Amino acid sequence: MSKPALLMTGPMMPLIGEGAAKAFAVHWLHEAADREALLQKIAPEISAICTGGHTGVKTDDALMARFPKLRIIGNFGVGYDSIDAAAAARRGVIVTNTPDVLTEEVADTTLGLLLTTARELNKAEQWLRQGRWAKDGDYRLTPGSLRDRSVGIIGLGRIGKAIARRCEAFGLPISYYGRHKQPDVSYTYHADPIALARNVDTLIVATPGGAETKNLINAAVLEALGPDGIFINIARGTVVDEPALIDALKARRILAAGLDVFWNEPKIDPAFLELDNAVLLPHVGSASIHTRNAMGQLVVDNLVAYATGKPPKTPVPETPFKGW
Repeated sequence: MSKPALLMTGPMMPLIGEGAAKAFAVHWLHEAADREALLQKIAPEISAICTGGHTGVKTDDALMARFPKLRIIGNFGVGYDSIDAAAAARRGVIVTNTPDVLTEEVADTTLGLLLTTARELNKAEQWLRQGRWAKDGDYRLTPGSLRDRSVGIIGLGRIGKAIARRCEAFGLPISYYGRHKQPDVSYTYHADPIALARNVDTLIVATPGGAETKNLINAAVLEALGPDGIFINIARGTVVDEPALIDALKARRILAAGLDVFWNEPKIDPAFLELDNAVLLPHVGSASIHTRNAMGQLVVDNLVAYATGKPPKTPVPETPFKGW
């Protein structure tokens, strides 16, 4: 029996490529000299797609429509805003992602980013490396600190809760905003982002990307956060109105920002590079070998489940599994 056909929309780690090749005939879109010619050739046979936001390919309704046999889309990452999940649901296509296996790593990165932003640890290290400690004396006392701060989390899902647990260990009171108040948590709930920002001085974004959260963090939210405010984004660049954030940082309407994600990454707005009150990371929230391997294996497990007639491990809410 021939293997089902799978389209890889871009580069993937060897674990995914090798694992998928055991169960599928794999076609790599980014390696094709003529992508359109490849798509036309393989479209009738493709029943699976492996993708991720890092590939730059939008798996929208138009792309899905090209594959009459499409049954599953395996996404590398917990966020799947590059996939039109609603269109997939209408077409009876299962979308899977990689939750849980990256939760703790991303939460660890968030606290590292928060500490670095508040205490300027990156700048202090450069002070030492440049020989300025011996030449000019101690690095300055930082205006930022985690002492006497309060944290607001936008998006209290798996990652948001893991961040909250870590913040609690630092003795920080927690508030949150989400679409609904959650009955099983004791944190203070605010019904909109502005109210949350007004009542805290440290704002952490851990919400999914996509149309519903586009520019959720705007000038009004940043104004409410105030001049002592620290803003951390570990979620998606699209959640933030970047020109408003850059303006707030330049004008010192907030104290500082720590960012792991950006609009149009990796080609970020060069204005960020001129800011002395922003810590910038190249989307490394889950980027350890341990966690990326776990993510990659979950991608493979979901795809192989389809190939072997088994239920996928982690279908997204929009496309619950009801059988192949």
